[in-house]
Amino acid sequence: MGLLSGGALVVAGADGLLPGEPLAGTLRSYRVTHATLPPVVLAAMDAGGDLLSGGTLVSAGEALSGEVVARWSVGRDLFNAYGPTETTVCASMSRALTAADTVVPIGSPVINSRLYVLDARLRPVPAGVIGELYLAGASLARGYLGRPGLTAERFVAAPFGAVGERMYRTGDLVRWGADGQLEYVARADDQVKIRGFRIELGEVEARLARHGSVGQVALMVREDVPGVKQLVGYVVPRGGQDVDPAELRAYVAEALPDYMVPAAIVVLAEFAQTPNGKLDRKALPAPDLSVSTSGGRQARTDREEALGAIFKELLGLSSVGIDDSFFDLGGDSIMSIQLVSRARRAGLVITPRQVFEHKNVAALAAASGRLDQVVGEGPDLGIGEVPLTPTMHWLRERGGPIGRFNQSTLLQAPAGLTEDRLTAALQILLDHHDALRARLVRDTGSWRFEVPERGTVDATGRVLRVDAAGLDAPALRTLTSAQSEAAWGRIDPDTGVMLQAVWFDAGTDAPGRLLLVAHHLVVDNVSWQVLIPDLAATCDALAEGREPALQPTGTSFRRWAEHLVELAHKPERVAELPLWEAVLEEPDALLGDRPLDPGQDVFATMRFLTTNEEPEHVAPLLTSLPAAYHAGVNDVLLTALALAVADWRAGRGEEDESAVLVDLEGHGRADVIEGVDLSRTVGWFTSLHPVRIDPGPRDPAELDLGGDAVGEALKAVKEQLRALPDHGLGHGLLRHLNHDTREVLRDLPGPQISFNYLGRSAPAGNGASAPWTPVADADMVGGADLEGGRPDPQTPLTHALAVNAMTEDHPDGPRLLLVWSWPQTLLREQDVKELTACFSRAVRALAAHAAHAGIGGLTPSDLSLVRLSQDELDAFTSGIGPVAPDDWDDEDEDDFTDEWEMAK
Repeated sequence: MGLLSGGALVVAGADGLLPGEPLAGTLRSYRVTHATLPPVVLAAMDAGGDLLSGGTLVSAGEALSGEVVARWSVGRDLFNAYGPTETTVCASMSRALTAADTVVPIGSPVINSRLYVLDARLRPVPAGVIGELYLAGASLARGYLGRPGLTAERFVAAPFGAVGERMYRTGDLVRWGADGQLEYVARADDQVKIRGFRIELGEVEARLARHGSVGQVALMVREDVPGVKQLVGYVVPRGGQDVDPAELRAYVAEALPDYMVPAAIVVLAEFAQTPNGKLDRKALPAPDLSVSTSGGRQARTDREEALGAIFKELLGLSSVGIDDSFFDLGGDSIMSIQLVSRARRAGLVITPRQVFEHKNVAALAAASGRLDQVVGEGPDLGIGEVPLTPTMHWLRERGGPIGRFNQSTLLQAPAGLTEDRLTAALQILLDHHDALRARLVRDTGSWRFEVPERGTVDATGRVLRVDAAGLDAPALRTLTSAQSEAAWGRIDPDTGVMLQAVWFDAGTDAPGRLLLVAHHLVVDNVSWQVLIPDLAATCDALAEGREPALQPTGTSFRRWAEHLVELAHKPERVAELPLWEAVLEEPDALLGDRPLDPGQDVFATMRFLTTNEEPEHVAPLLTSLPAAYHAGVNDVLLTALALAVADWRAGRGEEDESAVLVDLEGHGRADVIEGVDLSRTVGWFTSLHPVRIDPGPRDPAELDLGGDAVGEALKAVKEQLRALPDHGLGHGLLRHLNHDTREVLRDLPGPQISFNYLGRSAPAGNGASAPWTPVADADMVGGADLEGGRPDPQTPLTHALAVNAMTEDHPDGPRLLLVWSWPQTLLREQDVKELTACFSRAVRALAAHAAHAGIGGLTPSDLSLVRLSQDELDAFTSGIGPVAPDDWDDEDEDDFTDEWEMAK
């Protein structure tokens, strides 16, 4: 068989099939042996340039688009061949392609070739699941000449072949189709990151290519506005069809997560090419993002517009679609309370529970009420004696002096501020927020917490003006430090002095600084998010001659404390006692040489170590990883802590114990009582409860690679945290408020480690910043932690190691700031440094895992209608297990299907 003389050889090129040089004479046929194909002959064009029908075309070397297939498959057989240089010549070949193949497969193995699609642990993945492609067989090369290191990296042991056989790691991400054909997705290293999400461009391109109107497609990340990265798609219509960009974006959103939906799609008549026929990406035009700038639908109503603006403000994003999940975009539980509070300012009423249930703008807008429809609890319910809350009992039992147990924040004061205006504004806050007027009564040996009537506490004695005009930075820092110490000393809960304000007056029309100090009994981290905006709004109104109008405070702290006493005696709470006994009864291995001793391990012996985790490792922990595993940021960070402690203990030659007991601190504003609204209530709500977290067996090598063991550890920790009802609220109720149960829990040993994640915020500025924003100062101790701002030196410590974490948003991305504190009488600094190194290693492992394809999935706590073990759930959702457990009926299967669809 020979080719016609005088024709032109058809060869594969970057953009499909291209005519080659004219042929002179007759060429012998070129054969490709394939398990299911007859001998194949390259087709030829006649002298007129028409492709002769009845031949067979084979395309290789470059990706074959659906548009090219539609054009060249008519009247002949067209096959797509795949084979990297490391194998001879092709490793796979597709079936005969048709115009219906919008996404072109690379086929199945040719004779003497084997193809494996494997996960990070070299396990075969089910059909439809993305994995990395490995090649083996007689046609595989032995390695790279003179490059043993690269050979060892890419040519790895084949677990499925004969002894000593190797396979080649292609770096290509693929998946098996239902027809046994391989579909190419992307390069494993061809990833981009937007807002911390890792995106496979090839997967998005493949989805776009499936649309019937799309001929060619390209995707890229643009940064036309500095600091704002956006995914942009470019398409060439198929056969002159009309293309609707909005329809294409909706089409992508049907199959892929919000963050993978292009912010814009640009329609072009053709793609510009480089001189060698490649796509010229530099020539792709900037999109017009004036209509759509997010990965989802845009606001349709005033409520959606208002909530979308709050999402953007809180999360620091340039745009948010109404279907974007608040938590997938980086929100957390503390920020959800801020979302509720800011929504109230906009006239909308939502609850923290609704934020967790509905998550996105569209659903929250539909569920929200109007502020004028809310009935308040009455102006006097916050006044009177307040029952002690669990955290107040904790402070009482800790012992030692409590006068300096406070929190501080240093703000940029606006230019033009006056002492009279600041005093008047502070008076309004004292009268509006009941807790600020509170007094601790300890005259009989027991504690009582009382809130007096409004107007009974004079703000005049709470404000101090300090002259700071003309001071340079070092002098101002020295002055601030001295005044901070003095303000901390003036705080006295026994006389009701719970709040102090120090205004550093920088002179006429010059911005100064404002130090606010409050006793921890009346504020927590969330309280500052209420007080600072209220103070700013009040001062601004007074400066403009307006009557300040602060929003209602919702449920009073006093009423909340009464609710807690009632909850502590409910049968369902008392029934939790065996659970908490089980958490605490097994002793935890000592961190040091001895247990914590309150007599010698006091605040004067405490040492601090601050560490930072870089944005490239932190962003996935806040966004893509929680989204993939339907988890929270706390789940991820506690997984890192558990892995770190286990690694640290193993390095010290201790018993290989993977579990660790941790006191988990939270904001405490649990949404457990219908009708309670704490989003604007000032007070000390902090909760503390123990949790035993066990990430399970660990393989150090696999952890470093971010393999499946990391995901399994995260699932395990997530389930252990979910096993505690209402975020652990019941422990404090039974430990402190229920007389029948508190003695039982008091006698059990507590955790040695405390952990507190304070949420996400912008870093404090070091120089001039906007009015009412935090200012960094090396001598200031901020944040909310159970040890307090600057306790008395003889205050007993309650944990051998305290870890306080906060995410700070920087121009290059979010950074995780951690403050590690411990008594030097118990632990050496080198011990703690080694533990922080283990934590950083765990963070990197989690970030590496987030970059792997096919991660994530449900855990049993994600299902409320049916019960499945993790093994059953993994088998069920992967399609490789039984259809359903034997004891399931049709209703069980329907329930599971409904929950699975909602979870997806």
